[in-house]
Amino acid sequence: MKLKLLKFNPVYWSLLIFVVSQVILFAVIIRENPFLESHNINFPRPPSGSISVWPGTVTTTSTATSVVTSTTPVSTGILTVTQTIVTKIIGETSVSGYSSLGPILIYFFSVVIILGLILFIVPLKVLSIILKILFVVLFCWGMFISLVFFIPIVATLVIAVVVGVVWFFFPRVWLHNAVLVLALVSVGAVFGRLISPWTAMIVLAALAIYDFLAVRFGYMVWMAKRMSESTTLPAIVIPYSKSNWNSSLKTTDFVVEEKPSDRKYSILGGGDIGFSLLIIASVYFASGLIPGIVMAVFTLLGLIAAYWIQAVFLKGKPMPALPPIAVLSLIGLLVVNFIV
Repeated sequence: MKLKLLKFNPVYWSLLIFVVSQVILFAVIIRENPFLESHNINFPRPPSGSISVWPGTVTTTSTATSVVTSTTPVSTGILTVTQTIVTKIIGETSVSGYSSLGPILIYFFSVVIILGLILFIVPLKVLSIILKILFVVLFCWGMFISLVFFIPIVATLVIAVVVGVVWFFFPRVWLHNAVLVLALVSVGAVFGRLISPWTAMIVLAALAIYDFLAVRFGYMVWMAKRMSESTTLPAIVIPYSKSNWNSSLKTTDFVVEEKPSDRKYSILGGGDIGFSLLIIASVYFASGLIPGIVMAVFTLLGLIAAYWIQAVFLKGKPMPALPPIAVLSLIGLLVVNFIV
């Protein structure tokens, strides 16, 4: 092996973080069903081969102090999972139904459009405060979901709040990466249980097309630069130098248009990890551990393919990772359905 292969390489770190996020996901989702069953929380899974385009209804019944029955779109019910887990501590909760393709895509693209308008219109100082508050909420939620299956709820809440506050005032690169990974794991663990694998696959494919167009026409690069100027970035930040792992996001410049040879940091989009974890979790809940591991391997191969394409054909230029991840995920899903 040549010595240069042993150099500190952000690609290797990106792949390692991707694998670590998968391992943490499996640790969480393996505990999810026993936790829900032990607390009599019922979240029926959709049929594994189904594709639900639009939601039906979800009925929620709580007997903590009284019985209340309400009918709402399942797309709204998705967001009540965390609340249901908490309320189960003091009562019995049953949720029937599952999520659908339409609302997920509508939510995502609405967020993209609204976020783009905010980034364009809002002054940088105000933008920084708004985004940091949103990130703190996301990170606290992610810490809560990741830990609630392992430790008591009070301790979970305290840790989540403390970590969120620490990130707000001392946003180090390593801390940002750690809490973002846990937030993405939580997204996969919660939403992956509520949609079928094929619905997740269509979501991933649609977002891969968006990812390709957004990078191709510079929208993704513009968003990343604008958000980095506000010291917030929904992405994993990989320094080219070991000493920069402890750098503060407040003083770090994540310019993405630089020539590859001049860059100090490499960026791995949060969506590249998050949506990969989503389909892995969905396959796990639909088919079991071995199919879930198979899907994890194929998503990892997709990320490796993205880096290979970037190195060989794009010479280090920005590369959308979701398209190759989506292609390999489709192959993995076919393998899971017809071979495993």
